[in-house]
Amino acid sequence: MPPPRTRPSSAENNPLPLPVPEREIQIGNAANEAAARHRFNDYRARRADHTLRRQDADLALFASFLSSLGIQVGDLAHEPAAWRGITWGLVEAFVKWQLSLGYAIPSINVRLSTVKTYARLALQSGTLPPEEYALIRSVKGFSHREQQRLDQRRPRQRVGTKKPAPVALTPQQATALKTQPNTPQGRRDALLMCLLLDHGLRVGEVAALRVENLDLDAGILRFFRPKVGKTQTHRLSPDTLEILHRCVALNDLPTNPHAPLLRASLKDGSLGKAGMTTRAITQRVRFLGEQLGITGLSAHDCRHYWATQAARRGVDPFALQQAGGWASLAMPRRYIADNEIANAGLLDEE
Repeated sequence: MPPPRTRPSSAENNPLPLPVPEREIQIGNAANEAAARHRFNDYRARRADHTLRRQDADLALFASFLSSLGIQVGDLAHEPAAWRGITWGLVEAFVKWQLSLGYAIPSINVRLSTVKTYARLALQSGTLPPEEYALIRSVKGFSHREQQRLDQRRPRQRVGTKKPAPVALTPQQATALKTQPNTPQGRRDALLMCLLLDHGLRVGEVAALRVENLDLDAGILRFFRPKVGKTQTHRLSPDTLEILHRCVALNDLPTNPHAPLLRASLKDGSLGKAGMTTRAITQRVRFLGEQLGITGLSAHDCRHYWATQAARRGVDPFALQQAGGWASLAMPRRYIADNEIANAGLLDEE
């Protein structure tokens, strides 16, 4: 007769975990400490230069606010130790301080996001307690509806020279901007405005264009978008292609294929060396706008116009996102002006 079966004990079913060897614990702790020491540098190494410049400016303003309270901090953008003593109450006060000084609410929201990002890095570096970081995360920015209410109640709604809204262009004005005198400088200006109005390029992208980016036989432009880190190909618009052929025929473009596409202009209206800085392009666009009675025109306004016109022609939002070099669908929506008639294009019209 076989012996009766016995139920295994709970200890046999769930054996106790083996203790972790002391050496492995030490290695793990050392790895954590090494990662913590380099957390700020690792994060910043992954970000684009324009993002870092904006974040540095945001944190510099935060440090200035803290200094006004008698709190001196180190380099908030690079030193984890600079975040010791930062509390959610200080972050909340920073938001209200900006509001009282008249900073634009979208800018306040962006700076709050920057502070939260670096507070997270400070948490991971071990200099900010978890409970304090959780409270900092709870500090809220402002919604679009809240912005409207607040702006109605405060006398000053913006600090600096940045425009509260883009300059809106009509198709007639856009055509006039692309129609320039048939001189070397005029043809250069016409090419500049075609690139901005017909292709929606950012000012930095225009400044970075090289002659070799063009393929006039195929009618395309290949260029790099630093903001999203990708190379794109645009089919040239008829106006852009026409002015480029004129520039080539009249020897307006640099002969070196590696040279910048746009040439600087001299005081007498002739063209000088190859290359226009973003500052020079910005000033030229403003000047060309003023010649037509358009005040404060910028390359950014031209990008708004391009996106708005594309949307009104019924361009697929995903195609617009790709053509504009945006990382998400939320960005082109910010560039598109509202229709005067809200349901324009939605009704069947005979």
